[in-house]
Amino acid sequence: MPSHSRRLQNQAAAIGLLAVAAALGAGHFVAGLLLTPSSSPFVAVADTAIDLTPAAVKEFAIERFGTNDKRALLVGMAVVLAVAGAAIGLMSRRRRWPGLAAVGVLGAVGVAAVLSQSGPIVGLLAPATSVLVGMAVFWWLHQWASPQSPHSEGEAATASQGSPPVERRRFLLGSLATGVAAALAALGGVALFRRVDVEESRRGIGALVPTKPAPRIPPNAAFPELGTPTFITPSPDFYRVDINIAVPRVRADDAVLRITGMVDQVVEFTFDEIRRMPLVEKTITMACVSNPVGGPYVSTSNFLGVPLMDLLEKAGVQPGATQVVGHSVDGFTLGTPLQMIRDAGDDALLVIGMNREPLLPAHGFPMRTVVAGLYGYVSATKWVKELELATYDVQPYWVARGWDGKPPGLAPIKIASRIDAPESFQRVSAGRVTIAGTAWAPGRGISRVDVRIDDGGWEPAELSAEVNPNTWRMFRLTKQVPDGQHTVTCRAVDGAGVMQAEERLAALTPGPTPDGATGWHSIVFSVGS
Repeated sequence: MPSHSRRLQNQAAAIGLLAVAAALGAGHFVAGLLLTPSSSPFVAVADTAIDLTPAAVKEFAIERFGTNDKRALLVGMAVVLAVAGAAIGLMSRRRRWPGLAAVGVLGAVGVAAVLSQSGPIVGLLAPATSVLVGMAVFWWLHQWASPQSPHSEGEAATASQGSPPVERRRFLLGSLATGVAAALAALGGVALFRRVDVEESRRGIGALVPTKPAPRIPPNAAFPELGTPTFITPSPDFYRVDINIAVPRVRADDAVLRITGMVDQVVEFTFDEIRRMPLVEKTITMACVSNPVGGPYVSTSNFLGVPLMDLLEKAGVQPGATQVVGHSVDGFTLGTPLQMIRDAGDDALLVIGMNREPLLPAHGFPMRTVVAGLYGYVSATKWVKELELATYDVQPYWVARGWDGKPPGLAPIKIASRIDAPESFQRVSAGRVTIAGTAWAPGRGISRVDVRIDDGGWEPAELSAEVNPNTWRMFRLTKQVPDGQHTVTCRAVDGAGVMQAEERLAALTPGPTPDGATGWHSIVFSVGS
C-alpha cells in the first residue's frame, strides 16, 4: 500500500477515535460538574449493560473475573468504542456526513442509557454535551485533514501529497490537543466527583461504641495459622458484589432516611439522629447469591446499627404491608419480606458501622441495611435513603428482572463449606497433613463438617468455637496421607441436622429464582517432593 494511502487511513481512523474520546471526556466532565456519576455516558452505558446482561453471563463474569468483573467490562467497552471510533473515521474518508451521523448515533445511545438510569433530568446535559462535542471535533479534524474537500480516494491522495507541511503539522497538533483535552476532561470529571469528601465525613463521625455490644470472639473461633480466614473480616477485605460502576459518594451530614409507603405517617431520620440512638452490635456472616461452590464471596463483620423494626414502628406499619423496599441513592431498589425482618429482630439492622468504624464508601456509607441469614439481593441496600412499606405488587430491581423476592421461593443462605488449605494443586510435605476450611449456614449455624480424602470414608473434622448461629465456623482435620496426588472433599451439616446438598448446581440456576450454588467442594493436592 502506498505510504500516502496508509497516511490517509491513519488520519481517518484517528479522527473517529479522537472524536469519540472527546465526546466521552466532555460528558464525564459535565457529569462531574453536576455530581451525577450515572449521567456520564460511559458510566451510564456500562450500568445499562449490567442491567441487561443475562444472569448466566453475570455469573460467568463473576466466576472468571471475580470482583474485577466491572473493571473487565470497562476495559472491554473502551476497546469496543476505540474500534468503533476508528471504523467511523475510516468510513468517512471521502465525506464527513456518515461519520457525523455515526457519532450522533453513539451519542443517542448514551442519552438512552442515561434516561434508563432514572437519574435527575438535569443529568441529560452530560450526554447532550457529548453529542455536540463529538460531532464538533469530528467536523473540525476532518476539515483540517482535508483542506481541499476531496470527493474520491484518488483526489484525497493528491490533496494529501500536495498539501503543505504546515497543513499536516496543524492536523497533528490539533489531534494532539484533542487527545490531551479529552484526557484532562475525563480526569477533571473524576476530580469533580470527589468534591464530596466522604473520607472527611467518615473521620468526623469517629469511633462507634455500641450500647449493646456483641459477645467477644473466642481465640479458637478460627484457624488462620492453618489457612482459614480470620474470624472477623477486615472491612477493606469484605467482599463486594453490586451493580455499581461508580461508588456513590454521600456525606453523613447530607444523609436522610425516609420511611414511606404503607405507614401511618412518613418519618425522616438524619444520620446524626440515627447515630445518637442506642446502637446494637451483631456479628453476622454475609454471603452473595452468586458465590460459586468454594467461592470467596462470604465475609463476617461486627455490624453496628439500629434494629429495623424499631425504625419502622415509629412510622406505624399498616396492615397489608408484606415487604420493605429499600431505595438507594443511585436508584437501586431491593425488597425484604416484612415478616423476615420481624422474625430476625435485632439481627435485622439499619447499619452505620462495621467493626466499630463507620462504613466504607464501597460498603454503603453512610447507611445500609443488613438482615442476617438472607442473601444480599433481598437484604442489603447500600447507600439507603428510603424504606418503603409495600406489597409484593411493587417489584424491586432484581424481581423486575425475573428473580423471586418473596416466600416460599425465597430461601435463606444455603449450607456451604469450602477447603481453604491445602490450596488447589498445592504440593505439601510428606507426613501428616492438615485439612482446614470454612463452613456457613447463617441463621441455623454449623453442627458438623465431614472430610473425605480420595475414596476413603467420611471423617468428622474438629470445629472451631461457635460464636453464634449467624456466623461461619472453621474446621480442621489432621491425618497421615501417603505420597502422591489426592482429592479432598468436604460437606457440612447445619444446626437443624440438614446436610449440605451434594448435587452441583451453579449459583444462578436457570429459572426465576437465583437460589445459590450447591455441591460439595473438592480440591486436588499433592504430597511429597
